[in-house]
Amino acid sequence: MIGALEVRGLRSGYLQGTVLHGVDLALRPGRILGLLGRNGVGKTTLAMTIMGLLPPTGGSVWLDGRDMTGRRPDEIARAGVGLVPQGRRIWPTLTVQEHLELAGRNARRPRRRSADEMYRLWPRLAERRRQLAGQLSGGEQQMLAIARALVGGPDVVLLDEPSEGLAPRVVDQIGAMIKAMAADGVAVLLVEQDLHLAFGASDEIAVMAKGVIVHRSETMAFRRDPATARRLLGIEA
Repeated sequence: MIGALEVRGLRSGYLQGTVLHGVDLALRPGRILGLLGRNGVGKTTLAMTIMGLLPPTGGSVWLDGRDMTGRRPDEIARAGVGLVPQGRRIWPTLTVQEHLELAGRNARRPRRRSADEMYRLWPRLAERRRQLAGQLSGGEQQMLAIARALVGGPDVVLLDEPSEGLAPRVVDQIGAMIKAMAADGVAVLLVEQDLHLAFGASDEIAVMAKGVIVHRSETMAFRRDPATARRLLGIEA
């Protein structure tokens, strides 16, 4: 094994057809991998398949030497993978405190964190602890979604478009949170469209096209090669 999480030849999709066509990807502890790609290339499908929310049709998912292929989402979560889904998917009628209590209820991992630890990290959530999540701002909801993933003590965190709909100032705060996760030894997969966040937070960049990983390099090397960025993403890095 070369990573906390390793995906080997992963295939997956929906009734309309296959989306992932043999993805190979490894995440290392304490490192942030930014996953870029045009819309519809399979980035969200990859995160959902790793988490067990979509069944793989081929290949395998390994977590710290354990084969997690085809396991249920709750089993994968208990094994050490946390997901911050696109759109946050918080429960609007539960309070901040109830979110964190529910997320940590069945966690039995060495990294498990209490709600009080999350409040020390993010005082804004402490101020809102008794407020319904549906009444929080977009940035506060994203903080809550990340905190909810962290209380279970994951070794790997998958973040799917955490900057979506947020002001630049809040995106910078989210980037700082992501770096703090990695500093604590967590392996992070950051699926993003916001290049400011992806480049600012990530140690490495991977690019997905047509359901496979077509490029991977250190972030600074990617930024120094604008021709590659234009060819793969149609943008200037």
